[in-house]
Amino acid sequence: MEPVTLTTDRLVLRTVGPQDTDAVYAACQDPDIQRWTTIPSPYLPGHARDFTERMVPDGWASDTMFTFGVFLPGGDLTGMLGLTMRSPGTAEIGFWAAKEHRGNGYVTEAALAVCRWAFTERKIDRVEWRAETGNTASRAVAERAGFTLEGTLRAGLDNKGVRRDCWIASLLPSDLTLPTPTPYLPTPT
Repeated sequence: MEPVTLTTDRLVLRTVGPQDTDAVYAACQDPDIQRWTTIPSPYLPGHARDFTERMVPDGWASDTMFTFGVFLPGGDLTGMLGLTMRSPGTAEIGFWAAKEHRGNGYVTEAALAVCRWAFTERKIDRVEWRAETGNTASRAVAERAGFTLEGTLRAGLDNKGVRRDCWIASLLPSDLTLPTPTPYLPTPT
């Protein structure tokens, strides 16, 4: 699939490329991004080059990972957001915010835009969010975007070779008042 560009009232969401390598490298020097995400630590210039020049284009080309840089209209990188295909109809969302842009709601706005795109254009049935327990900032973004917390998975993620417990939540098309591509029969309450 060819990369797409999405816009919101305040943001431009587009794929990243070699022109963004320096901005990605600078943002990923933040200890919080290195702590809570699966990026390498220490994060070196070669990691940023590999990400912008190989991983991101390869993900789009293979329809396995759709990565969006989250930019202000003037070009400042505010964060990164990706959807990784997990099984037919299911994708996992991951994101980080650049330190100087946290607290402005940019990642929540971007997450909603990308999920709407995934539900309408990619016919995704379910977007999952996972974060290591204790990552309250990521959880706050997921909750503000409308994800429903489903519980804690023991040893549910691997971060730098260590199994860690994680929270899991989901967002369905119906949560955004969108049609569901596949029929869904929820458990009766």
